[in-house]
Amino acid sequence: GLAVVWSLWSAAGHAQMGEEPCNHFIQFEELEYGFNDRDNPVSWDSTSWFGGDWNRVWLKVEGETATVDPEVEGEAQLLYSRLIAPFWEFQVGVRGDLVAAEGQPADARGHLVLGLEGMAPYWFEIEPAVFISHRGDVSFRLRATYDLYITQRLVAHPSFETNIAVQAVPEFGVGAGFNDIELGLRLGYQFAREFAPYIGVEYEAATGQTADYIRAAGEDPDGVAVLLGLRFWF
Repeated sequence: GLAVVWSLWSAAGHAQMGEEPCNHFIQFEELEYGFNDRDNPVSWDSTSWFGGDWNRVWLKVEGETATVDPEVEGEAQLLYSRLIAPFWEFQVGVRGDLVAAEGQPADARGHLVLGLEGMAPYWFEIEPAVFISHRGDVSFRLRATYDLYITQRLVAHPSFETNIAVQAVPEFGVGAGFNDIELGLRLGYQFAREFAPYIGVEYEAATGQTADYIRAAGEDPDGVAVLLGLRFWF
């Protein structure tokens, strides 16, 4: 997790006696296929950074494409990060969203990003963030994950995410208020520390106005998916 990466960084930094090291890290937290009763999506969530102990550049990319209907949703964040406390970084940058479906024009929007990333007590990885779109729409996201080692190779990876929007953005299916909640549990086996296939289950539920948009499109606002995926880093 983040603690392991940060400690390796710190050790390298001390070894160079004042010269900030330049390192990199690339991880696919999720690369998976979801079995549900709707669109059976392929989804991905990757994180990369480049830099040293105090200053880093982050690239976060996530998305989903349906295998039943040709539809893609994705976002990318490019962030500057500054270490402000042990295991805690302040991040600022930009985010771009894209929603595309066959036979329809693609919708895109940009955001200013202000956020934190770090370790809460008991080694939970926490990512709170504020997004301000180019049209002035404001939204919030909170993501939390945890790595629970059952054995030296078998790892449980619970996750939680919720999104809140101040204004409705109908073209992106976003309503005002609480938008959704996502709970996941993935169980992986580390053949090597950098390589772990996994199985899992995820529950996702839209709420409020966002759920109304989904119902109006003829879809269910909540559902459970069985996951089959791969987690790796280098």
